[in-house]
Amino acid sequence: MIRRRTALVVSAAGLLAVAPLLTACGSTPHPGAAAVVGKERITVAQLQGRVDDVREAQRSAPQGAQLLAASGRLGQDTLVRLIQYRVIEKAGEDSGVEVTRREVQERRAQVERMLGGAQAVEARFLAAGIAPDGIDQELRVGLIRSKLEDALGKDRAGEVLRKTSDSLGVQVNPRYGTWDAKRGTARPAQEPWLRPAVQDEQAGPA
Repeated sequence: MIRRRTALVVSAAGLLAVAPLLTACGSTPHPGAAAVVGKERITVAQLQGRVDDVREAQRSAPQGAQLLAASGRLGQDTLVRLIQYRVIEKAGEDSGVEVTRREVQERRAQVERMLGGAQAVEARFLAAGIAPDGIDQELRVGLIRSKLEDALGKDRAGEVLRKTSDSLGVQVNPRYGTWDAKRGTARPAQEPWLRPAVQDEQAGPA
C-alpha cells in the first residue's frame, strides 16, 4: 500500500538544507552567551530554558523514556536551531517578507489535519526537540523560507540566506562545540541539519 503525506515544509532543517549557510566569526562569544548572531546574544539561560521546556514535555509524554534517550544532543541541537531561526528571520525582513499570525494559525491547522490532530502534532515536534510552545515559531520560520523561495526561486533564496549569514556572523560558545560553516552545525554533531519535525514521506514500490 502506498502511504502519502501532504507536502509541507515546517522545519528549520528544510529551511536551510538548500545550501551550507552559517559562517562562524571567531569562537568566543560574549560572556554569558551560548552564541552571538549579529548584535543579538543567545544567552545560556535562554538556551537552558528551551531545553528545560523540551525535557519537561518529554518526561510527560507516553513515550518519554524513548524521547529522552534519543535526544542526547538536545542542548547543541537547540542552539543550532535558534541560530538558524535568526538568520532566516533576518533574511525575510531584509527581503520584505512578512508572515502574519493568521498565516501561522492556518498552517498549524493544516499540519493538524495532516497528522491527525493537535496531540499528534505535538508528539511529532517533540520527537524533533521542539516543545509545544515552540511549534508556532517553527511554523513561522518555515513560512518565511517558503515565501522567500516563492519570490526569488530556490537558488536565489539560498544565496540570500548565505549572504545574510555572512553579514551577521555566528559565534558559538566552545562549550557547545566549534561552528562548522560547511555543514551549518556545531561539531561534534553528526547530522548536517536538524531532522525535520514534519516532512514529506512516500512509501511504496520503487
